Amino acid sequence: MKISDFLLPTDVIIDCRAANKHQLLQKLAHKAAPTLGLPAETILSELLKREELGSTGVGGGVAIPHTRLAAVKKPLGVVVRMKQPIDFEAIDGQAVDIAVLLLLPASPEADQLVALALVARKLKSAETLTLLRSIKTPADFYAALTD
Repeated sequence: MKISDFLLPTDVIIDCRAANKHQLLQKLAHKAAPTLGLPAETILSELLKREELGSTGVGGGVAIPHTRLAAVKKPLGVVVRMKQPIDFEAIDGQAVDIAVLLLLPASPEADQLVALALVARKLKSAETLTLLRSIKTPADFYAALTD
């Protein structure tokens, strides 16, 4: 599995504006909803439940909000780079400026963990993060994330 298996070029948003974590999750849910044919509120509700268990802000200015949904048949991603970093209650206390939403099938399968691991591994690299923060277009951002 590759990141391009669950993230499309049209699912990259550069200079996203959100005042807080809730607003960002709302924007991500609205972006994913049409692809899944689900109400954005359903997606948002599940994301918020997952965040109650602990922040998906993984550190280094990165968050990987994720949840499992019965309607999802294969992993789906949406990525945003924020115009201004926001507090995401990340484990390192650092504000988040890059977030990758992962919506995963409800049934536990290895593919789901692979999708999460691929994103986490890619965004752990300081070099990759520096590049992603300097890119100007969604197409270039997608290419850098999926290479």
